Amino acid sequence: MDLHLKNKTVLVTGGSSGLGISISTVLAQEGANVALNYVANPNAKTVAEELQKTYGVRTLAVYADVSKEDEVQKMFDEIEAELGQVDSTVNNAAVVANPKCEDLTLDEFQRCAAINLQGTFLVSRETVRRLKKRRSPGSIVNISSQAALRGSQSGKTAYDMTKAGILGFTRSLALEVAADGIRVNAVLPGIMHTKIIAQFIEAEPEKFNKRSPLGRIAQTNEIAGVTVFLVSDCASYMTGATVDVSGGMAMH
Repeated sequence: MDLHLKNKTVLVTGGSSGLGISISTVLAQEGANVALNYVANPNAKTVAEELQKTYGVRTLAVYADVSKEDEVQKMFDEIEAELGQVDSTVNNAAVVANPKCEDLTLDEFQRCAAINLQGTFLVSRETVRRLKKRRSPGSIVNISSQAALRGSQSGKTAYDMTKAGILGFTRSLALEVAADGIRVNAVLPGIMHTKIIAQFIEAEPEKFNKRSPLGRIAQTNEIAGVTVFLVSDCASYMTGATVDVSGGMAMH
């Protein structure tokens, strides 16, 4: 299926690692030019260069802390200068605060909220402003989590709250900008096999596999495929939607 993404410019926050790199890869496979936002990944530029070389698209590794207004604006300026105007955005950047509520410090809570919620807001706002300025349609996809609906028993109350907030923001923004031809949707991933949790999965694979009705942990490319579909014109009549890709964990 042709997703009609060739020569489109897509920004992926947190795009050089974990789920982000899978999303960036699928976008490049579909012919999109990809801006891979990063903060701490020293290999971000290498990742971008490899995608460019492999798929013949233009890529850019662009630094920005998405919780900071000035850095978000500068990021968009850099992307426009190198790749052209942003057509779509995937808000994937996120951090996890692990302590249970009673042990969670205010600094930990605020950092989680700043990246996951404030960052999603700032990047979305800049995307909308620039799309509307040039009267162009576009797409925003926000990465939430099945935990937004189900919660966690392992001490991730701050993370779960921010991911639930993303769902409310997605619906509200979708209503705001629908008349401008801008679509806003959200994805609910389940447990994914990423480097961050790989050691825990490998130590107790049965425990993790049992949490999913499908009996296994997702590969990031499975989430990425759905995300890129929502970015594309093949999802042209979808907005304000929450798409469950949790292997049946959320059943939403």
